[in-house]
Amino acid sequence: MTSAQVCIMISIVVYLLSVLLIGIVYAKKTKNVGEFYLGGRKLGPIVTAMSAEASDMSSYLLMGLPGLAYLSGCAEVGWTVIGLAVGTYLNWLIVAKKLRNYSAHIGAITIPDYFSLRYKDDKKILMALAALIIIIFFVPYTASGFSACGKLFGTLFGIDYHIAMVVSAIIIVGYTSLGGFNAASVTDLVQSIVMTVALVIVLIFGVSKAGGIDAVMNNAHQLNGYLDLFAVHHDEGNTSTAFSAISVVSTLAWGLGYFGMPHILLRFMAIENPNKIKISRRVASVWVVISMFIAIAIGIVGRGMVANGAIEHFKDSETIIIQISNALSQEGIVPALIAGVILAGILASTMSTSDSQLLAASSSASENLLGGLFKLDLSETAKMIVARLTLVIISVIGVVIAWDSNSSVFGIVSFAWAGFGAAFGPVVLLSLFWKRSNKYGAIAGIFAGGAMVFLWKFVIAGLSPIFNIYELLPAFLTGLAVNVIVSLCTKAPDEDIVKAFEEVKKIK
Repeated sequence: MTSAQVCIMISIVVYLLSVLLIGIVYAKKTKNVGEFYLGGRKLGPIVTAMSAEASDMSSYLLMGLPGLAYLSGCAEVGWTVIGLAVGTYLNWLIVAKKLRNYSAHIGAITIPDYFSLRYKDDKKILMALAALIIIIFFVPYTASGFSACGKLFGTLFGIDYHIAMVVSAIIIVGYTSLGGFNAASVTDLVQSIVMTVALVIVLIFGVSKAGGIDAVMNNAHQLNGYLDLFAVHHDEGNTSTAFSAISVVSTLAWGLGYFGMPHILLRFMAIENPNKIKISRRVASVWVVISMFIAIAIGIVGRGMVANGAIEHFKDSETIIIQISNALSQEGIVPALIAGVILAGILASTMSTSDSQLLAASSSASENLLGGLFKLDLSETAKMIVARLTLVIISVIGVVIAWDSNSSVFGIVSFAWAGFGAAFGPVVLLSLFWKRSNKYGAIAGIFAGGAMVFLWKFVIAGLSPIFNIYELLPAFLTGLAVNVIVSLCTKAPDEDIVKAFEEVKKIK
């Protein structure tokens, strides 16, 4: 290893040891499954805000957004960011407090729990369906996180992909299985700070090496359509094509996914004081907007660095931050340590999502399927053992899925986002705001929304260019419509369900 690689490794090892220490500390404080899966509803407003957003953004913030901006300009990435920013704000504004109050009122500690108890589904069909959807989408989603960690270490240090992936998985599973939800949430807070520091350092260093802001913008203006929100830039021939209205609507639809994301909704359920959600909303919204803006700016700055020779031309646009970090590491020992912090930020963005997904999938398998559907009567100690064992088993499956380093496991991310958004989003909204919604509508809506994601993606989208839109939008609308229609065509909710709805409505 070179001295620069050693410095980078030191920064990353310190970071990894820190998150493991957090897991060990919270292991002593986690006494039951309620605390393991929901932290005993004791999250403060800042931890709630930052853990929700860190678990949301994943490596998409540090690799996906800069890479997309670098490759094709501002159109697609710009509208995506607008959709995500609006979706984040609306989710905090209209869902967070109501879901916290409703879930606490009925005693739900997982999303399938909430659906089942909200609609008093005694046969647990709704719980089982929701739990299965979470497992189906989150296990490969988690595998993509393991794969990202393995590829990062392999690229940086020449370590075998499989060894790097397994070690990364062990660390993530270690602090998550030890400390549960609280450990994952606190480490997410730490990880959001590391991610923020990484973004700021990369941007400042990149601008300085590109010759200043004027040089960066002059270069961007020379690229046809690069800064246009209604054009997509193509390097070949320095040309551009129109970004149509359908494409704009399709891209904005990413924001709908927030209403159905289990790992984000769990943060809403876990906050200690619902009256402080306003603080969380402000913190989360400001952080998301600023961090995504910086991520796009890094892609544009990267173009300027390549143009003036600060970094060499490279093929994989999503590695732009790694390329800039490598350039920084050549500046000396201290810059190399700082470069390590940046790369730890990429690792943090991946880990902060993987730990939350592991907990959501584990709770669905152990708490909702084994305990809820099959009614296994276990002691509190046995429940904790089953919870941790389930988490480990799911992680092993994730490692197996990610074993092939050439597999396109990242392709599942946008598909899973659509799956959760369409299957759960309409049910969450209707359960909170429409008292006529019933369990039949909820079951049909979840099934229809989830099924339409597959149908649109693999059948309808290929029939005509006009249908070539992000599957989340039509699937979300389908799930919403089916839920409403089936609810109106079947028996109205029982009086006690309506009474609970009205009681929660009065909570301020």
